[in-house]
Amino acid sequence: MKKIINPFIGKENYNCFGCSPHNQVGLQMEFIDEDKQIVCEWEPKQHLQGYNNILHGGIQATLMDEIASWFVYAKLETGGVTSRISVRYKRPVFTNKGKIKITAELKEVNKNLANILTKIIDADGKLCSEAEVQYYILPKEQAVEKLKYPGVESFYND
Repeated sequence: MKKIINPFIGKENYNCFGCSPHNQVGLQMEFIDEDKQIVCEWEPKQHLQGYNNILHGGIQATLMDEIASWFVYAKLETGGVTSRISVRYKRPVFTNKGKIKITAELKEVNKNLANILTKIIDADGKLCSEAEVQYYILPKEQAVEKLKYPGVESFYND
């Protein structure tokens, strides 16, 4: 288990809704590398609810899309863009019942498309939502040029 460093902090115009720790209305996600998975433990905020004490479905989709992008950075060692996301909501994610766990793992890579399976698990260990996120992945040189991908070594201390 290794903490993933956010190498974008301090970069010009960086204010990502998903992962910037300085975006006060954002999700402020942080990530851990757990071998084949990228994991995020995250505390739902009350202002992100849809119905009473239930995390908005769009926020759930955003959480899963964001962790998929960090999987691409850290595990596939490049950058890319979401080309498709298919979300399945199974049970409510409550905003008042503690931290949730968001996971991402590779399902398959076919040429320049990576299919990443993401899940949201509640504090009781129950699967609440899952999504298959398809990422169009760029060759590393293009990711550096077009997306300012800093290289995989920037995400880890060792």
